[in-house]
Amino acid sequence: MSVPLLLEMAAEAFPDRPALRAPDGTPLTFAAYRDRVAAAARLIRGRDVRRVVLLSEATAALPVALFAAAWAGLPFVPVNHRLPADRVGELLDRLPDACVVSAAGVAAPSGLTTVDDVELFTAPPADDGPAGADADDTAVELFTSGTTGPPRLTALTHSNLFSYVTNTVDLGAAAADEALLLATPPFHIAAVAAVLTSCYAGRRIVPMGRFTSERWLRAAAEERATHAFLVPTMLARVLDTLDRDPDLAAPALRSLAYGGARMPRPTIERALRAFSETDFVNAYGLTETSSTVAVLGPDDHRAAALGDPVAVERLGSVGRVLPGVEARIVDVGGEPLPIGASGLVELRGAQVAPGGGAVGGWLRTGDTGRIDADGYLFLGGRADDVIIKGGENIAPGEIEDVVLRHPSVAAVAVVGIPDPEWGERVAAAVVPHAGTVEPEAIREWVRGHLGSLKTPDLVRILGTLPETATGKIPRSAVRDLLAAR
Repeated sequence: MSVPLLLEMAAEAFPDRPALRAPDGTPLTFAAYRDRVAAAARLIRGRDVRRVVLLSEATAALPVALFAAAWAGLPFVPVNHRLPADRVGELLDRLPDACVVSAAGVAAPSGLTTVDDVELFTAPPADDGPAGADADDTAVELFTSGTTGPPRLTALTHSNLFSYVTNTVDLGAAAADEALLLATPPFHIAAVAAVLTSCYAGRRIVPMGRFTSERWLRAAAEERATHAFLVPTMLARVLDTLDRDPDLAAPALRSLAYGGARMPRPTIERALRAFSETDFVNAYGLTETSSTVAVLGPDDHRAAALGDPVAVERLGSVGRVLPGVEARIVDVGGEPLPIGASGLVELRGAQVAPGGGAVGGWLRTGDTGRIDADGYLFLGGRADDVIIKGGENIAPGEIEDVVLRHPSVAAVAVVGIPDPEWGERVAAAVVPHAGTVEPEAIREWVRGHLGSLKTPDLVRILGTLPETATGKIPRSAVRDLLAAR
């Protein structure tokens, strides 16, 4: 039950199937991929280090460095190189005795043990087997976004990741021509999970570097991608680009998964129309759960596209939890709540990281939600994002979905800001499609759909919204921005 075993099984099961391309364009089969990982692992072992850090976009360095670290018996730690240099330095200070792998155009801080991506792919061949790793040894360490404090380092074991992969896909399940277009940054759990599951399934990986909607559309067509994963902001930008350029066509994807943040219903409804022949999957998970724990599958999406009212309502859910994962809703004291009641979401299973704050095996996710009688999990948002106005709890996502249906609105974030009379007021930061839109028009639009209580007391028209490197809109930054103004 170790990460290298996933690659070894793939290389034995389908050795001649294409796996990825080296930076110089040389194609690697799964057998060659395994051999390249073994060579890179020997190179890393020779550096006498305790972990492997990756500073890179989503390039071919990611799948090789991830497996090479595990092959060498060392934790793999992808770090956000887009941060300011001093922030990167602070994170690396917390990772002593690391070998830093950097890709072209990304400079590693001086004084550190380094390997560049060219060396990963040119190291002399080696026939070393993987280091013996215990199931409970750390395989991957990931920094959280740290929007409310210093980034926290979450450790995932070989057992966590192996359980996730084997519980999610079958060995060799992919067709021989399948290709995953990988646009998620390496420091996001979705990127790590995509590499591992694609390897085990036998799917070719096409890392595309830094994401833009135009580059993504070109790469999807040129590489004949069949599968992809996008966070909601990425998908919204792809849809906007398709709308702007009538000469562009949506790529012929077989499967498009989304997750990483709440998906506004207007966005997924647009996507179902634009990618009418594509199977959609909503994947919900956390870093602490080794990626996906619940899925809303293609059948639910297709039924919604056909107008089934139950399925349309379920577009607001993240689907059902995977086999091997348990979910429950509890009150603030940790007492389980009945079916249909709203509360705090807790998860349990072999995928859940040790030391992540789990009590009795149950991890409190920080999300609010409810589970209906059919087992569908509906999220209400982050517990600390709920707006409490005059004693009433208001979910920002409900208001955002309504605002996004206004024809002039491209993006929106709704937050609560302090108010001496009401406790909090509802505030909305709105980005228009073009030109501008009057704040009062937005307020009237919401009032007509949701009533006065949920109508934003404050609307600010902005050119852009704050955004993290993984495409999330940090409500804390929006809240600070609106409160200051």
